[in-house]
Order: sequence, then structure tokens, then C-alpha cells
Amino acid sequence: MSVTDATPRRPVRRLAALAACVLLASACAKAGTAGTSAEAGGGDKSPVKVGLVYSKTGPLAAYGKQYLEGFKAGLSYATKGTNAVGGHPVEIAEQDDAGDPAKAVSAAKDLIGKNYKILAGSTASGVALQVGPIAAQNKVLFISGPAAADKVTGLNKYTFRSGRQSYQDTKAAASFIGDAKGKKVTVLAQDNAFGQANVAAVKDVLGGEGATVEAVLAPPSATDLTPFATQAKAAKPDLLFVAWAGDTASALWTSLNQQDVFSSTKVVTGLDVAASYPLFGPAAEKIDFLNHYFSGAAGGTEAELAMNDFVTKNGSKSDLFTPDGFTAAQMVVHALDANKGSDTDTDALVKSLEGWSFDGVKGKLTVRAEDHALLQPMFQVKLTGTGAAAKPTAEKVLSADQVAPPVAKMAG
Repeated sequence: MSVTDATPRRPVRRLAALAACVLLASACAKAGTAGTSAEAGGGDKSPVKVGLVYSKTGPLAAYGKQYLEGFKAGLSYATKGTNAVGGHPVEIAEQDDAGDPAKAVSAAKDLIGKNYKILAGSTASGVALQVGPIAAQNKVLFISGPAAADKVTGLNKYTFRSGRQSYQDTKAAASFIGDAKGKKVTVLAQDNAFGQANVAAVKDVLGGEGATVEAVLAPPSATDLTPFATQAKAAKPDLLFVAWAGDTASALWTSLNQQDVFSSTKVVTGLDVAASYPLFGPAAEKIDFLNHYFSGAAGGTEAELAMNDFVTKNGSKSDLFTPDGFTAAQMVVHALDANKGSDTDTDALVKSLEGWSFDGVKGKLTVRAEDHALLQPMFQVKLTGTGAAAKPTAEKVLSADQVAPPVAKMAG
């Protein structure tokens, strides 16, 4: 990434029936999984409908693809291959928002009008911040995806998230510089919801520790990024924090290389999708990377192995935002499982997720009850090699507590 969003650069399906609900079904299932078909039975077998509103196309389409692949893998894992909960098949409807909040709102309203009680997705932060209020107005469970803006946390009681947030990125970045007091930090980002969220987070975290924080913001539509790289270098910061999302990442890193920024300041950024690794070239080993996830980062948790196996068998590879989809599916299945496969009582779905701790791809994850933040570990990463040979290595795992955001007041 360059710290990515999928505001982060801003990232389902068939079923079988289960048979008859025994009281021990949930208790006997693994953390994050629902019961088997032998544990459910008779009665209504009507499907549960889940709407995925995500970036199938647009500047964050690569992230959206990873999210969707992860959701399919997570649904299979959490339902033990049945794609059903409590005898109810889970039916998925995909809607492409192309990263456009207006399109996302329209799609969300359309799905809600068709009686969908569960929505997930939101590759982009601007989308999540628009869909969340719609979900609250209609009392629909909404699980945002890769969208990183901190304001998604605590947005309302019906909104959750399955990925990390900008504050967690920033805490991971702060771990590289030690005492921030008296230091100058420049944030290089796009002037959109994701970029602004990163600026706010850096001011909150590093500014709160005594650093002077400034920002260089580029229009999201900008393709010539040399002027912004030049501004960042001219600021002469002790730390340049790069927060970038989307298809212009290559142009950004090219501009930073051309301006020789890496030789004059410490650069911290998020490690983006695997396809971006060659973009850093020889400068890669000079950059300190914070990371949400790369394939293998978690050291082989059960969920990670299951995700990688599923995605590989379907002709792809796990990447930065694949866990966000996987986690979203785990959350959907848990909420339904706690309510015997029914989605009719949205408040009950919400209650079942609040405070839930479970074994996810990255390790132990917790949905904080007070504001629905997803507490999770983050990684310090080094990238070695160049071109196609560039490979990440997790140098340090930052615990969920080390990068936990402050509790946000629930807005609605």
C-alpha cells in the first residue's frame, strides 16, 4: 500500500441445506464456524440473503476481487463447506459500486427494498461512510470491508467492520520511530476520505506524542504526481508517512524515486498487494512497511491455511484484503448461527457480534462491544529482492492491544 484503503488503493454463495438444530450445535462448532448438516433439521428452510456491495470495477477493483474471494472462502470455512446456517442456505447478491458512494447507496437501497437484512462490502471509505447511515435508518446489519476510515468505527449500532482501520495503520507506523516528541512528520496522501482519515490518525497518534504533523494532499484524479513528491521532499520531515490507494500507486512511487526522497528521509508506508512489490525497486529495502496482511503473514493459523487452500483451488492467491472478506463471512455466519439461521431480528444479529472474540486469519480477533472496532494484530514487514523476486517477511507482530484505537462514542 502505501498505507492502503481500500478506501489501504480504495477490497459468496452456493449452498446446501442443513438438517435439524440441536442445542449443542453452536457449542460444538469451532470458533467462527457454524454447525454441520447433522445438527439442523425440519422446519423452514428459506434462504438467508446477504448483499455484497463492493468495488467489482473502478480504481479499487483489485481490492474488491480479493474481498470477494475471501468472502467465499470464509463462508465455506465457517459453514463447514455447506454454505448454509441452521438449515438456511445463504444466498449472495453481488452489487458493483465502482467505488462511487452514490452507486453504493443506490445499490444498498435496492437490496434493502428486496428485504435484504444483511449487507457487507465497502472497499472504499467514502462508500462505507454513506452506506452505514442507510443501514441504520433501515435497521439492517452492515459489515464494512477494506474501507479504513476511522469514522466507520462507532458510526452507528448497525455498522461493523471486517478489516483494519487507519488508526491501527498509524499505530503500526509509529512503532518504527520510537519517541515522536519534537519530530516532524509529513503525510503524503490523496485528498479523499481515506487520505483525510490517515492525516487525522497521524495527527491524533504522533501529534499527540509531540510530533509536528503536516500533510501533502493530492487530488484523487491526479496522474502527474511529481509536484506532490517534490512538496513532500521539500518539507524535510523526519518521517514521511505515505497513505495511498488505487491505480496511481505506480506513478507515485516512480515520482518519489525520481525525486530521491528515500535518501533524505525515513519513509514508512503500508505494504500493498503482491502485484505492487516490484514498484518499489531498489528502494524497497530502505522503506519500513507496516502491514495489514500478506499471504503467510500469520504463520499458518487454521483459518489462514483454510483460506489459502480455498483461494488457491479456485485459481487465485490470497492477498492484502482477502482476510477482510473471510472475516466478514465469519461474522455473518456467527450472527446467523446465534439466531438459529434467522435474519429477522437485526438487533439480535447485532448483539451476537458485540464483544465476540474468534480465531481469524490473522489470529485472535475481537469485535469491541462499545464501538464495533475490530481489534487485531498488525505487522512490521521488510521487503527484500527486486522485481518478481521481491518477497515480504514479517519482522514483528504487533499485538491487538498495541495498535488498538481509542474507544469511539457510538454516533447512532
